[in-house]
Amino acid sequence: MDRGTLRIFLGAAPGVGKTYAMLEEAHRMVADGDDLVVAVVVDHGRVRTAALTEGLEQIPLCSVEYRGTHVPEMDLDAVLARKPHTALVDEYAHTNAPGGRHAKRWEDVEELLSAGINVLTTVNVQHLASLNDVVASITGTRQQEVIPDAIVRKADQIELADIPPELLRQRLSSGLVYAPEKIDAALANYFRLGNLSALREIALIWLADRVEEGLAKYRQQHRIDEAWPARERVVVALTGGAEGEALLRRAARILSRVSGGDLLAVHVRRPDGLAEGSEHSLASQRQLVEDLGGSYHQLAGDNVAMSLLDFARSVNATQIVVGVSRHTRMQQLFGAGGVGLSVVRDSGDIDVHMVTHPLAGRRPKLRLRPVLGRARTLTGYALALAAPAMMTAALLPFPGLNLTTQALAHLCAVVAVAFVGGLWPAAVAAIVDSVLLNYFFTPPVGTLTINDPQNVFALLVFLAVAVAFSLLIGVSTRRSQDAAAARAEAGTLSDLARGSLARDQTPEEFLDQLRDEFQLTAVSVLAPDADNGDTRGVGVKTWTVRARAGSGAPATADEADGTDRLTAGLILAWKGRPLSGGERRLLAAFEAHLTALIERQQLTSTLRETVRLGEANRIRTSILRAVSHDLRTPLAGIRLAVTALGRQRDKTTAEEQTEMIDTIDSYSGRLENLVGNLLDMSRIDSDALSILHEPVTWLDVVTTVLRELPPNSVRIDLAPNLPALDCDRGLLERALANIVENAVKYAQGSDIVIVATTGGLLAPGAGDRPTSELRVIDHGTGVPSERVLAMFQPFQRLGDESNRAGIGLGLAVAKGFIEAMDGELTAEQTPGGGLTMVLRVPLYVGPRD
Repeated sequence: MDRGTLRIFLGAAPGVGKTYAMLEEAHRMVADGDDLVVAVVVDHGRVRTAALTEGLEQIPLCSVEYRGTHVPEMDLDAVLARKPHTALVDEYAHTNAPGGRHAKRWEDVEELLSAGINVLTTVNVQHLASLNDVVASITGTRQQEVIPDAIVRKADQIELADIPPELLRQRLSSGLVYAPEKIDAALANYFRLGNLSALREIALIWLADRVEEGLAKYRQQHRIDEAWPARERVVVALTGGAEGEALLRRAARILSRVSGGDLLAVHVRRPDGLAEGSEHSLASQRQLVEDLGGSYHQLAGDNVAMSLLDFARSVNATQIVVGVSRHTRMQQLFGAGGVGLSVVRDSGDIDVHMVTHPLAGRRPKLRLRPVLGRARTLTGYALALAAPAMMTAALLPFPGLNLTTQALAHLCAVVAVAFVGGLWPAAVAAIVDSVLLNYFFTPPVGTLTINDPQNVFALLVFLAVAVAFSLLIGVSTRRSQDAAAARAEAGTLSDLARGSLARDQTPEEFLDQLRDEFQLTAVSVLAPDADNGDTRGVGVKTWTVRARAGSGAPATADEADGTDRLTAGLILAWKGRPLSGGERRLLAAFEAHLTALIERQQLTSTLRETVRLGEANRIRTSILRAVSHDLRTPLAGIRLAVTALGRQRDKTTAEEQTEMIDTIDSYSGRLENLVGNLLDMSRIDSDALSILHEPVTWLDVVTTVLRELPPNSVRIDLAPNLPALDCDRGLLERALANIVENAVKYAQGSDIVIVATTGGLLAPGAGDRPTSELRVIDHGTGVPSERVLAMFQPFQRLGDESNRAGIGLGLAVAKGFIEAMDGELTAEQTPGGGLTMVLRVPLYVGPRD
């Protein structure tokens, strides 16, 4: 059986017309004779969308029971039994109600596709797993229903349902997307113009990548190696040299002339590890690539030019940027043309830009520095003078030895010097040995004159072999030391990586680790102050210390014994000693980790700020909702009663006027309570509560609270002789009033009891002060256990019933007041049904200081 095809209508936001476009396509397919059914379409109350379902065969939805309610879901078995050619399945990322065969609707779609049924479906970018966090950071709303990108990418066709953000806001304002009571909040939050523009761009970019994947797959299936310039894509070859920055900026200028191009930087490492280039330069160039909006890639290959070209063809590159070779004209004359010429020769239809730079035609100078240490090198030089003399003295008693034997013996002395002192002492020993061989063993003996041409040749061969041995041993020694250093660096980096995974370090802790590793006195991270220099620290007079470790950490770059530049304009400064080239290579790895720690710290701070702003945004939305409904209702009642009194005073009886006045009084009291709770919540959030600690009894507080309630609505059972509480009487009365009013409102008709006792301690971590406990017990419908914690959050109402007074602040305010007085407010299930609110307040033990 052939698998069905999947066609997805993708949208940037709700209301862009995904479902509408899918239904229009369904009518077109039916008109063409397609056997099509509607498996599930959700119109969200939109009249025009619902009208489009008329005329299409619909499979009735099934009902799934969940927590006492019946949830309509797609009847998968009915669709499979009907086996149409095409099925419409709206909301691809939908989570099914528990009890069905699959948890997610996309799993239902997979079963339909496996049965050979074609499927048309819809999804928003906010549901894609890879974009869920990005959309949440933009809109402040996290979508709980997500779908793996790989599932969506497997679709046979993806069509974007796209409209301009301004038009979508017009649709929303006209009531074509949401119900009227939700329009104001939606326009002020999720559907802000900036949000919609960003979501639209995200959708377009994601879909463009999907198109690119399809093109790459087609070229691979048809073995097409030629470049198809559907999109400008520039590859930059980086060697790790100083010219890399110029190449990257040239590539960026090339891309600036087009729209939608890609910048890809590539560095090819040779497997033998002998590739030229500075790790520090590569790190800075990688940062530059990211700053320019490109991507960095690292490859391994023996042939740098072919590896570069293979990569360029694999990404369908249109242009390659390489630097002019550093080989000299003499080297080019003997065939060393460099990577650039090889790329030009084999690039085919890919354009190649060879960019000149100051280092073109100039090979770096060979620096043969001693690698064995100063003391050992000096010992080698001394031995280079002594060993040839000692060997000559040892051979003089044997005049019968020929020149070959003498040369081999002196060669042993050169090798010994090379092992001790390295290359240059061994070269000196070779020259001294050749002179001694000439003077003492080459006829005429006692002079530097050589009569026999064969002896001249023998001495030259000896000198060449001795120097070659010296060079070989020197290189071998250097490689051995480099390998040992590499092992040490690898061990250090392994410990660094393992430590970073094992614990969450702060920049200060990591700087202390860096200080110990490099045996430095003090280390600090400096940032140039604003208006005191550029981002590289040039001309900076004042600095800000971002992190430090060790005593006497440098506060400015001038105070440091050494500095190195990090990203984002930061400077790493240290005191103690200068670092060698090898240590600086290792330092680059530490700096990369330090930069990541600093960026993570900044991201954590940004995340906290985003969460705070998101919470503030949620509160603003809730306040807007409250103002648009809960506050509007009493205002409308007051205005209606006042209007009636003003216009129909002569036509109404005294009883009717009294009833209107009572209505005004009731609504005014409700308004006063709502505004009071809003102000109290604001005081709690801003830590602006002023607590007046005084001795107060439960009887005084409960009596005051019950005066505001209907008679006999609450029964009290207070233990006699209860000790005084240490609290603010006004705040405790407000808190208890909110709790009792909440119980009366949600447990109407049930028995409500207030019970107070003495004894018990506060919860662990809240102190060990003795308390008095008061319980407000009701036998109403209760609150599900999973909703108990959310019940104390601002703007939470059980069932979110709009016909009840209040905006969901009563319990939040009560909890804030109780905790401000060092008490606790918790909730428990009442045995037999209902909810028990438990207040624990510290006992009064005397005046506070």
